[in-house]
Amino acid sequence: MARSLLSRAVDVVHLSRLTLLPGTRLYTQTQTEPLTVKQENNRIRRIILNNPKKRNALSLAMLESLRENILTDIDSENLRVIIISAKGPVFSSGHDLKELTSAQGREYHTQVFHTCAEVMTLIQDIPVPVIAMVNGIATAAGCQLVASCDIAVVTEKSTFATPGVNVGLFCSTPAVAIGRAVPRKVAMEMLFTGAPISAHDALLHGLVSKVVPEERLEEETLAIAQRVCQASRPVVALGKATFQRQMAQGRDAAYATASKVMVDNLALRDGQEGIRAFIEKRKPVWSHTAETAHD
Repeated sequence: MARSLLSRAVDVVHLSRLTLLPGTRLYTQTQTEPLTVKQENNRIRRIILNNPKKRNALSLAMLESLRENILTDIDSENLRVIIISAKGPVFSSGHDLKELTSAQGREYHTQVFHTCAEVMTLIQDIPVPVIAMVNGIATAAGCQLVASCDIAVVTEKSTFATPGVNVGLFCSTPAVAIGRAVPRKVAMEMLFTGAPISAHDALLHGLVSKVVPEERLEEETLAIAQRVCQASRPVVALGKATFQRQMAQGRDAAYATASKVMVDNLALRDGQEGIRAFIEKRKPVWSHTAETAHD
């Protein structure tokens, strides 16, 4: 036993004298928790914000981790929907203000907001729907994240705010997503006062899709995700892309865009399969590919 202890002590001394080569890492028994956790089951990807001690702040590292989790195998036929949720009582408090001091400098600040904008636009540009599952507080860029998702299911205790004005940093980037989700005067009141709105007010104004009791949050969110999974992947992808495109257009241009896409949709193999199945009174058998049935 004495030799064993002595041997370990010598090993520790030798280890302390090692010069590590670049890229070499020494791992301790206690590993740092990942900032986000990605799980995948039954064609549904779960991404969990996993830094509750820092109120799931959207630090640069958190944003980069979220971006990676979103983009991984995004074109896989087995992926149909993404759910973003959070660990702890705060969905996300927004940016990490410690990263936004003068000490970090303009270049770093630019990188933070560029990455944030990239993540928010990715959510709307990827081919699968993204659902926010919220059970708690979502403020500033955290509220922006909810507004950027295609669907948001929240608990009755959830609240939403853009309080940046109260710390001298107006929520200009959150306003891009929020201003496109709620009426202008509602957005302006949120932005000018920083006052939170309740889950039911968020539903009333269109910031969220559904308000449910806390004990039913998981069930209700998964029910929506599973319904999405029953549809044809390329049809959903085409529909999502078209919706985003036409919403940025004037009425006449939007109708022109949507009319052309309807014709393109009919040319898809799954488009024709769905119509045949309806006529034949049976369930459609989707190919989940972008193959066409005719030119």
